[in-house]
Amino acid sequence: MVTERISKIVRVVPRNRNAELTLLLFAIGLNALELIQVQLSTLQKVTDSFWYYWAPLAVAGLLIHLVMRLRAQNADPLILPIALTLNGLGIAEIYRLDIAAIANKQTELFAEKQVLWSLVAMALAAAVIIYVPSHLLLRRYVFLSGVVGLGLLLAPMLPFIGKTINGASLWLSIAGLTFQPGELAKIALTIFFAGYLVQRKDSLAMTGRTVLGIQIPKARELGPILALWIISLLVLVVQHDLGTSLLFFGLFLVMIYTATGRAIYTVVGLGMFISGALVASRTIDYVIKRFDAWINPFDQGNYDAVGGSYQLVQGLFGFAHGGLLGTGLGGGVPQLVPLAESDFIIASLGEELGLVGIFAVFTLYILLVARGLRIGFNHNDEFSKLLATGLSFVFALQCFIVIGGVTRLVPLTGLTTPFLAAGGSSLVANWVIIALLLRISDTVRKDAT
Repeated sequence: MVTERISKIVRVVPRNRNAELTLLLFAIGLNALELIQVQLSTLQKVTDSFWYYWAPLAVAGLLIHLVMRLRAQNADPLILPIALTLNGLGIAEIYRLDIAAIANKQTELFAEKQVLWSLVAMALAAAVIIYVPSHLLLRRYVFLSGVVGLGLLLAPMLPFIGKTINGASLWLSIAGLTFQPGELAKIALTIFFAGYLVQRKDSLAMTGRTVLGIQIPKARELGPILALWIISLLVLVVQHDLGTSLLFFGLFLVMIYTATGRAIYTVVGLGMFISGALVASRTIDYVIKRFDAWINPFDQGNYDAVGGSYQLVQGLFGFAHGGLLGTGLGGGVPQLVPLAESDFIIASLGEELGLVGIFAVFTLYILLVARGLRIGFNHNDEFSKLLATGLSFVFALQCFIVIGGVTRLVPLTGLTTPFLAAGGSSLVANWVIIALLLRISDTVRKDAT
């Protein structure tokens, strides 16, 4: 009876689910090769620990695929395999760094935690697909999402449970569990931005006076930008978090431009943020150090054993050591870079995969963002368009800010690379975003048919 039911499901699912399964099997196989390469390069043999770092992610990916066959048959077939590929590569590189840490008699390890957090994150993603039958339900809770998002964003400022690490107040510590609420805040605020901008789209598109041939919005319509600008500066000043400040303000500007099609909002917003950042770079000690390390990374007077220019320079040396084709997984010395498993995991991968390999990783991110934008552009519902676009740009902005910082295009910020970097908060948030994009894409294809 059960066999007949499964056979019936397999026969009626759209062809794209079979394409997803094929790509998933390829991603699972690629992850196995990565882990084998790491063990052969560092341990000279494949040990039983291979199964711990490979099997859980493989099984979880296949289970989400089964959930998709049952609950979201028309969803995009590329998003899940891309996310699994990146997650698996991150675990392989973090495991490689753990092996180096053990050889140096260090006790702080991250790979096992990353596997466990990956399972938690993927379980939550499956729960979203199962228990959220339509993403349009989120539209009922637009203002609640805004309140929750701001609460999560500002929560690290609370006494007793707020925790400061490496000079940044980004964490909550409750019963020994440390969590970064800003990662979930980006989802809640994206939902709020999408709902708010749909409601205010017409009034935001209206123009006021014309100055020098440019149509200026009415003063009251600039209020949301002013409010978000103040909040972003508050995060920068109080929490010492340049990355989150830039991420949320940039996300709002992208979404308001998408909603109205008026570039003036983007121009005004960028002008406000740049002016605020310039003032901060002259008055706030934390930002002054970040800018100084960015502009003068090779100045030995800036060297600091726990980060700063030393960290940036070591990362650049790692890229140079990797060259075009890299040293191979397990063949480099990425452990010489501080926070190589989190903030600088792109530098670790750049050394061991080389320019060709790191461009392949960038291509996966570009493809993931492109699929998300395609979902938004193809949807008939305005809320769905904005939500899919906003969630996609969360990935795009994070990658730009993080990779730009590691390659010295922009100042270092402390954000994490989606799916690759060690950190449970980031994994949970990013997998929930994947689940929401899959849920939205399921309705796109239904509308198209």
